[in-house]
Amino acid sequence: MTLFPTHTLQSAPEGSREVLNAARERFGMIPNLLGILAESPTALKVYFTVANLFSESSLSPVEQQVVLLAVSFENRCEYCVAAHSMLARHVGAGDDVVDALREGKEIHNPRLEALRQFTRSVVQQRGWVAGPEVHRFVDAGFTRAQVFEVLVGVAQKTISNYANHLAGTPVDQAFQAHAWTHPDSRTVETVVP
Repeated sequence: MTLFPTHTLQSAPEGSREVLNAARERFGMIPNLLGILAESPTALKVYFTVANLFSESSLSPVEQQVVLLAVSFENRCEYCVAAHSMLARHVGAGDDVVDALREGKEIHNPRLEALRQFTRSVVQQRGWVAGPEVHRFVDAGFTRAQVFEVLVGVAQKTISNYANHLAGTPVDQAFQAHAWTHPDSRTVETVVP
């Protein structure tokens, strides 16, 4: 038995069942991440609450997914990159945007690229983002309030990315078509003539 089981509605602690049921109604399934977090009703409720609040931010659904994918890329979370690749496409992010985020490369949409760069800086610099970087973000058309909304997305993904690292959360079947490995971890096959 694994140290961190993926709970179902039946096996989850009583305090987690309401959130798992809400997830099942919302997504048509209980994602493995939520089944893992269900071990702690507090952790599950915090994650689900932060995710819901971030979805209500003034960032568009595509912009939200840019934040969530950028954080997950920086934290090398295979589970979350797979899940949010699917979700980003579902809300209308083009393949070019999703592919750039999965590779850690420039997005050719200047606004989305400014968002990716700012999010990346927040994660890499642990919030110690220099004034000029914040000004570039605002100059790209984002508001001062959105500076802090990015932090909400970072908080959401930090919880899930770290939980997935600790638990080795298996990627759900629903996300398998979007499975991902960080570019730095990919092996290169050498062809011998």
